[in-house]
Amino acid sequence: MQGNVGKTDQMIRYILAIVLIAVSIITEIYWILIPAIVVGFTAATSWCALYKVLGIDTLKRSNDE
Repeated sequence: MQGNVGKTDQMIRYILAIVLIAVSIITEIYWILIPAIVVGFTAATSWCALYKVLGIDTLKRSNDE
């Protein structure tokens, strides 16, 4: 599984996951944790299935790959 999520995209996903977790805890709407986990997982693995389907790749690669 080759990564397709770049560093900037990854940082945005981490921040979004943290915000979703905080909102879930503050509002006590715990189903919001599901998208938070998905977003956090895609950030941690640098791979997004939706990007794969849509052919999007934000990961900068060196010329030797």
